[in-house]
Amino acid sequence: MELVKPSIGLIFWMVVSFSIILFLLKKFAWKPILGMIKEREESIENALAAAENAKEEMKALQSNNEKILAEARAERDTLLKEAREIKELIISEAKTTATKEGDRLLKIARENIQNEKMAAITELKNQVASLSIEIAEKILKSELSSDEKQKALVTNLLKDVNLN
Repeated sequence: MELVKPSIGLIFWMVVSFSIILFLLKKFAWKPILGMIKEREESIENALAAAENAKEEMKALQSNNEKILAEARAERDTLLKEAREIKELIISEAKTTATKEGDRLLKIARENIQNEKMAAITELKNQVASLSIEIAEKILKSELSSDEKQKALVTNLLKDVNLN
């Protein structure tokens, strides 16, 4: 029961011991504790500020990355478009060249065919003329084998000449 109803001596010594502890805490502990708390508070604020800065930098980097990606996509599209145009140009040039070359070869082939045809016709005419001469020679030899036949032929020719 003594603690429930403390005596004045107990209260005095409790106040003295509390004051000494309070003085010692104020003298030695509170400044370092408050300094550490303030330092901790500043480090938390700095960390929050750094996190906010990092967040802003990330947003800036992300928007920059999106811009770079958009530019890269646009450049890729441009390159693909140019490649398609070049491909179409090369194909059309190749078709034009092939058509011209085909026309040229066709013209040369037609000329060669015409030349061969003319050569064949000339050769055929020469052979026909040669055969005609041979046949005429053989006919004349058989017709003119006798003197009477020769005289009759000469008179027929003379009659034809006089008529003309």
